[in-house]
Amino acid sequence: MKNTLLSTAYLPPVEYILKCMQGPVTLEVCEHYIKQTYRNRALIATANGVQTLSIPVVHVSSKMPILDVRIDYATAWQRLHWKTLDTAYNSSPYFLYFQDYIRPFYEKKFEFLFDFNLELMQVILKLFGKDLQPQRTSEFIADYSDNENIDDLRNAIHPKRCREAGYPFPHPTYTQIFEDRIGFVPNLSIVDYLFNEGNRLMC
Repeated sequence: MKNTLLSTAYLPPVEYILKCMQGPVTLEVCEHYIKQTYRNRALIATANGVQTLSIPVVHVSSKMPILDVRIDYATAWQRLHWKTLDTAYNSSPYFLYFQDYIRPFYEKKFEFLFDFNLELMQVILKLFGKDLQPQRTSEFIADYSDNENIDDLRNAIHPKRCREAGYPFPHPTYTQIFEDRIGFVPNLSIVDYLFNEGNRLMC
């Protein structure tokens, strides 16, 4: 079985979590931070359409190692993100059941983005019955095309590509609370699935 190589992600999209459920995972810890990716942003559905939640980070250069990226608390982003999640999903079938697992991450302060993302992802995966203890890269390798044992998805799972025709990570549809207003939206954050469908494994 191939080892899936992923970058860190905030409230990862459905396809990211499905990959984590399917087999061994390695997280890229030797890369430089890349802006406008799932590394610090998540997509959720609201009554007005898809909304992006972005974690602000302390100013980083183009060559800032991902493990060194610090979260910026100059604005009350935690309160804003939780209020947005609450407003969007408080009438969904499973919000009340699962909110207590997610809300603490909007009350506790983490210094580093990677640590915040990892702990949050592990909590979510445990709700689906997966105890993930991912391996970590020991060096940065830009191209794994010659390694048949690695499924490199570091840049393939990307918020700017997930609406493109032919996006390579389709998943089954499920009931979404705003589907009657905005239609079904694929590849949203896993919390969209969790709050709408519960922790039944998608198949």
